[in-house]
Amino acid sequence: MTQIVTLGEVLIDLTQTGTDENGIPQFKAFPGGAPANVAVAASRLGAKTGFIGKIGKDAFGTQLRETLEADAVDTSFLFETEEVPTTLAIVSVDAKGERSFSFYREPGADTQLNINEAMAFLDGELPFILHFGSLSLTTEPSRGAALNAVSQAREKGVLISYDPNYRAALWKSADEAVRWMRTPLEMTDILKISDEELVLLTGTDDLLEGSRRLGEYGIRLIMITLGSKGVFYRLHSADGQTGDISGTVPAETVQVCDTNGAGDTFLGAVLSQLAMIHDETGASLTDLDAAKLESILAFANRAAALTCARAGAIPAMPTAKELGEQ
Repeated sequence: MTQIVTLGEVLIDLTQTGTDENGIPQFKAFPGGAPANVAVAASRLGAKTGFIGKIGKDAFGTQLRETLEADAVDTSFLFETEEVPTTLAIVSVDAKGERSFSFYREPGADTQLNINEAMAFLDGELPFILHFGSLSLTTEPSRGAALNAVSQAREKGVLISYDPNYRAALWKSADEAVRWMRTPLEMTDILKISDEELVLLTGTDDLLEGSRRLGEYGIRLIMITLGSKGVFYRLHSADGQTGDISGTVPAETVQVCDTNGAGDTFLGAVLSQLAMIHDETGASLTDLDAAKLESILAFANRAAALTCARAGAIPAMPTAKELGEQ
């Protein structure tokens, strides 16, 4: 049984890996796309995962399918189109390893996923978790496809994980981005958000207040990633009376090579742990306490740190063996 299914973009990250002797940037074609990254990260850490998305019928698309399959990600719902090419993201990296993005995506294949394709997985055995991100919401038909699939999956009892991954270059304005990025919050059980995105969606940089505002949407687990400072979490009580638990789990210290894919590795690690605990014990979010959650988040921080120490997104993601889990 597939434990985790992710939905959204899979693309090529043309990532800057250095400069030549003349100072000209050099790039490599890495497989990427946040939801695809999460599927691979979770698979490498022991979960059974699948991916829903769309690629062009081209060499890059073939590369992406082969990459997912090499990491045991089920590609039964990875569709192809001859009408537009596989999406490209240009990832430039500064001296501190921080990234900036530009996209060749107007349109790109990932934006052409339609409702019938996105919902096809609902006809079979359902996963424990469905994860998606906000890049699917930037345009139609992928926007309607994602929102309908998420809504139907939640009605059937699937846990919904959401990453409002803000990329300014893909939106007409910040106001449009905020409107659509907020739209799925009422359907979300697990939220991974950066500290910058917290300000964008809630209007505050205060972690307690921002997470409280997000909790008003009914989100059970909120994780706010803080880069080198680790992750802040807030777990809302199931009964609304016993009180929320919150805290911060520090990051692992590492020599940064490239931060691309670190957040996706972190989330893939969290989801893989939740899925495997559920399979072993039947436990869900309502059964988590602070100690267990902090153990999961510490594990995820270690996985993200290893990704930061290597180049690329998917190629840099660790295995369970590297983290001492096997």
